[in-house]
Amino acid sequence: MRLLFIRHGEPDYEKDTLTELGNKQAEACAKRLENEGISEIYASPMGRAYETAAYTAKRLNLPITVLDYMHEIWWGGEGIPLEGHVWTLADKMLYEDNFDFSKKDWREHPYFKTNLATEYFDKVSAKIDEFLAHQGYKHDGVRFLCETDEEKTVAIFSHGGSGAIAMSHILGIPFPYYACVFPYDFTSIIEIDFPVEKGAYVHTRMGLFNDAYHIRGISNGLKLQQKIDNSKP
Repeated sequence: MRLLFIRHGEPDYEKDTLTELGNKQAEACAKRLENEGISEIYASPMGRAYETAAYTAKRLNLPITVLDYMHEIWWGGEGIPLEGHVWTLADKMLYEDNFDFSKKDWREHPYFKTNLATEYFDKVSAKIDEFLAHQGYKHDGVRFLCETDEEKTVAIFSHGGSGAIAMSHILGIPFPYYACVFPYDFTSIIEIDFPVEKGAYVHTRMGLFNDAYHIRGISNGLKLQQKIDNSKP
């Protein structure tokens, strides 16, 4: 199975819709995905992600299944600096604190111990495991038990935060580290591959990361969300 994660196009965060540029990006993304053999399309319920997915769904004549838990995350908490913004705090942990994510538990760090983002990490991680189990891959530590012999390509249209949680959990990479070190552009495509070996334990492979060539020349470059959404998940 190939699992494709696609970030939404440039949004108007206040209205939770795509901007004019975002619509152009989404249209270019749909054209890029046309020959990828996608058989299932999933999307966050939020406008900017669903609208992005709609371009690909229309081109491929496929329905969109909404995954409520892929709604963009919230962050913050009492006493946490920078309003608890995940990406900026992760930066600080790396270049100011020299935090060793390989040896220390990021959940226990003051920036994340009471941060709402950590609650969302738990929720999205549990739900994405349920999703993968339904697809035939049962998460077991750092590996997956393959229970299917079906080869297919599945696309999930979501956000910088919820997407980073899902992918970091699947790949076994600490969430704040992933969010900081692996940023991705609007409508960029990320591919995670699951080997098809029914009855065997398998591990994932990153097949493609931050493929945004389709918006070259029409995009304004990498942007990360700075404010919490108005509508709570």
